[in-house]
Amino acid sequence: MAQQRRVQLSTLHPTSTVCVLGTELSLDICGSAPKDAVAFHVQGTPGVKLYVVHETQSVKLPSSVCRWPLAGGAEVLLAMDTLSKDVGDEKVRISYFGEAGGVPVGRSMLYLTCVEVSLDTDASRSGAVSRTLLDKTTWTWGPDGHGAILLVNCDRDDPKAELPDNRDTAVRSYADLKDMSQMVLRTRGPRTIFTGHRLILHVDYSDADKVGVFYGGNSATLEEYKHVLGGSKLAYTVKPSRHQEESVFYVEGLAFPDVGFSGLVAFHVTLLESPEKGLLETPIFTDTVVFRVAPWIMTPNTLAPLEVFVCSVDENEDFVAAVGAMAEKAKCPLTVCPLPENRQDRWIQDEVEFGYVQAPHKTFPVVFDSPRDRELRDFPVKRILGPDFGYVARQAPEGTSSLDSFGNLEVSPPVTVQGKDYPLGRILIGSSFPRFGGRRMAKAVKDFLIAQQVQAPVELFSDWLFVGHVDEFLSFVPASDRKGFRLLLASPSACYQLLKEKQEEGFGEAVMFEGLVDVPKPTINKILANEGLQKFNNYVQSCISWNRDILKRALGLSEQDIIDIPQLFCGDVATGAEAFFPDMVNMLVLGKHLGIPKPFGPLVGGQCCLEERVRALLEPLGLTCTFIDDFFSYHVLSGEVHCGTNVRRKPFAFKWWHMVP
Repeated sequence: MAQQRRVQLSTLHPTSTVCVLGTELSLDICGSAPKDAVAFHVQGTPGVKLYVVHETQSVKLPSSVCRWPLAGGAEVLLAMDTLSKDVGDEKVRISYFGEAGGVPVGRSMLYLTCVEVSLDTDASRSGAVSRTLLDKTTWTWGPDGHGAILLVNCDRDDPKAELPDNRDTAVRSYADLKDMSQMVLRTRGPRTIFTGHRLILHVDYSDADKVGVFYGGNSATLEEYKHVLGGSKLAYTVKPSRHQEESVFYVEGLAFPDVGFSGLVAFHVTLLESPEKGLLETPIFTDTVVFRVAPWIMTPNTLAPLEVFVCSVDENEDFVAAVGAMAEKAKCPLTVCPLPENRQDRWIQDEVEFGYVQAPHKTFPVVFDSPRDRELRDFPVKRILGPDFGYVARQAPEGTSSLDSFGNLEVSPPVTVQGKDYPLGRILIGSSFPRFGGRRMAKAVKDFLIAQQVQAPVELFSDWLFVGHVDEFLSFVPASDRKGFRLLLASPSACYQLLKEKQEEGFGEAVMFEGLVDVPKPTINKILANEGLQKFNNYVQSCISWNRDILKRALGLSEQDIIDIPQLFCGDVATGAEAFFPDMVNMLVLGKHLGIPKPFGPLVGGQCCLEERVRALLEPLGLTCTFIDDFFSYHVLSGEVHCGTNVRRKPFAFKWWHMVP
């Protein structure tokens, strides 16, 4: 339905007004009629389309009816579909008649100027601004959805700048402009009409701190781009050029969706007219567009690796070399965070999570900095934030726990659950659930993840672990069949089954941890005879089984989608479980290449029986297993290969706006 505006008329003097292309004017016929008038006649020049609404019937003029009764709520509607060449070049005349008919008892004249005022965005999501017949005031999901998209401009395109681009009010480079979305104001019609009217671009007060708008006028030079909307600036007066019909504004997002912010932002352009000097201007037309701020998106193990990160600390040279060799096999560059920057903090998986943001016109990676903030806290800002590499962080004012580290933040590959698609997978976080009073992920982090909408989080039970991270008992690896992946779960049951097999085959005296100095070397027989260890691992298995059931329901998995990886844990219920030998599910996944913690299991026929079993489980999927010695450099410090590495991955081919959350 066209936007409609009521226009007052007068029989004492002519009325002039603007008709905006695509809108309707409703003429107040009865309000201006002389007191003794009972009927009216209306006629207009060829550029005006006229309709009389009488007794709920709408009749296009001219018609066979010459005069219309004023009774019955009569109304005249008009529209124009051709721009005026001059001010007031079209007109409408209304003649009023009394009971006697004959000569009119009064006349009203309306002079009309047709102009175009249109605010446009990339509502069709093609990558370019275009006019559209779609409803610009709404934003819809799905492959047939519409509505423009805004990126949070959280990179730092000028290396000399101190802050990310969304924390300043300046355009420092053309690269900075390319991160923004265009919003085009079109004004056509007689230019003099815009000297007597004002055009205001404005944003709602509730949205003003979420966006910034820049405008360079007719200039292409960076210096001319000024911050015109956002923050404390709620409105901007646009002065249409005499020579240009389009004004291009550049819009940046300042904040990601979060509690109290759905991600939707509306902009309006309003045409104001001032009937007489000394009177307040009145709005006569408003056009509105809606953007959605793009969410931060995590990437699962099944996506191709683009860059591997590892920290160089005292005495982990062999580990760094092994990770580098794996990265080379996967044809993936390696970035080493040096000692002066990591300050002996090797747990790079815990400090950050790599993801990305995407709009039709631009995609760039964004690092999510955890509230953990140990010695690696400066690395994301000093080394990662930069041109086309964004940064976002959340703090935990209530204090942090180990569960706020991002080893406790994973994401599944795409899944379908009972007919509902999750084309970008589902985020997995660990919690104290189903316990009361245990550790939980910081509310600010959890709220942020939920607010992104596109990777609906699943809460798992991880507080039974000493460290408490989901990556201690699960991982995903790519597969060419079934759902395109397998879920790997640490399994004490599978480990005891394997050790019993080897005992029955006569290898009960084979020892663990062969070749490791100053490490006790229990035999298979001794491990199987340790009732306390078996009892504790039964408890661990029950915790993992609880999560198995949650994952099957939340990700729509069957048993054929899950592989049990032999693993034992030690510890006690009060302090939590730790890996008894290097935790093999805590692996680095680079395409088909897996960097698995070397378990130092019992040697059977010269081969580690744990490695042999894992190869038998994973290599038929086309995966290559490389076992990396992390025993003294990571394992004894309560972490493994995955904890000590991080990966930036290729974004999904699937566009997030095509899904329906």
